Amino acid sequence: MAEVTSLFTPGPLLYAVVVGLVLLAAAVAALAGLGHGRAAITAGARAAVQLGVVALLISQVATRLWATVLFVVAMHAVAGYTAASRVGDASRPGASGAWWRGRAWWAVLPLLGGTVPVLALLLGTGLVPPQGLAVIPVAGILVGGAMTVTALCGRRCRDELETRRGEVEAALSLGFSDRQAALEICRPAAATSLIPALDQTRTVGLVTLPGAFVGMLLGGASPVQAAVVQLVVLAGLLAVQSVAVALTTELSVRAFR
Repeated sequence: MAEVTSLFTPGPLLYAVVVGLVLLAAAVAALAGLGHGRAAITAGARAAVQLGVVALLISQVATRLWATVLFVVAMHAVAGYTAASRVGDASRPGASGAWWRGRAWWAVLPLLGGTVPVLALLLGTGLVPPQGLAVIPVAGILVGGAMTVTALCGRRCRDELETRRGEVEAALSLGFSDRQAALEICRPAAATSLIPALDQTRTVGLVTLPGAFVGMLLGGASPVQAAVVQLVVLAGLLAVQSVAVALTTELSVRAFR
């Protein structure tokens, strides 16, 4: 096991590879006209800084329950802000997004609605011990998954309702309520937000070996222990993302006017 973990020892080679991968992502995005070349570099730089700060703080935070709670709250706040900024972004050509401005703050609600019950269940049953080194990684995975589907579902609902506004008005003329008319348009698009989570769960072990599994193995756990932990994480993540998509869809149709 020591031979495996030594591959990830910080040093010039590791830093050079990381920088090279980020620059490769930026170059491909720029050359392909995807418009995210600079964003890839910014994201990589932010990841390095943020992970460095977390690495310095985690030992202090993980030993204090109150600090762990604050850390998880901060995760939700940052994730909510990130999802809200994505949902409320009206930069897409042809999309005014006017009806979203001032409303995207609710993106934090699907995060809380999805992660809090699942974390409470895992802690209440003792599957996750009330210790920082256990709670923080699990909470990070769940909050990150909820953030991704909330942003994705919110943007898809927004775009569908904007571009197909005429169909919504047609449904209203047929006697549908505001909510029913909007749901008919954005529900199919919202459902696609769950496809990545479903595919990841279906193919785990066959196509992908997710981070929790690999991390447990590198930490010295047996393959069976790693598989059990990953199964719990995947089941929790699927539940969190399903709740987040359902709440995001409902909030989207209620915000649309």
